[in-house]
Amino acid sequence: MKAISTKKAPGAIGPYSQAIEVGNMVYTSGQLGLDPATGAFPEGGVKEQARQSLLNVKAILEEAGLSMANVVKTTVFMADMNDFADMNSVYADFFTEPYPARSAVAVKTLPKNALVEIEVVAAR
Repeated sequence: MKAISTKKAPGAIGPYSQAIEVGNMVYTSGQLGLDPATGAFPEGGVKEQARQSLLNVKAILEEAGLSMANVVKTTVFMADMNDFADMNSVYADFFTEPYPARSAVAVKTLPKNALVEIEVVAAR
């Protein structure tokens, strides 16, 4: 088991790793749409937060020597399922066919009152 860490994504704010590699699999922790340079959410709404969240995921995968094409499963946590179409329009910019499997759920509250958090599982 190996921890994956990059300064190109927000650092862990608790006792967890940005990602863990086990065998040929990489599991990322959920990524909020925080800008790693400022620690703040981008201006705008769910589209901007989803884009930054996926950029954070991408940076973590790149640190592991992978790309978004290696993603086999995603989980999207949303504060409001009414934002699904906006999140999905950004999400579609990051993945190509065959698309990864995905779950999307609405949750009561996300850390830092984020609008979206995304985690992925990637395979070598």
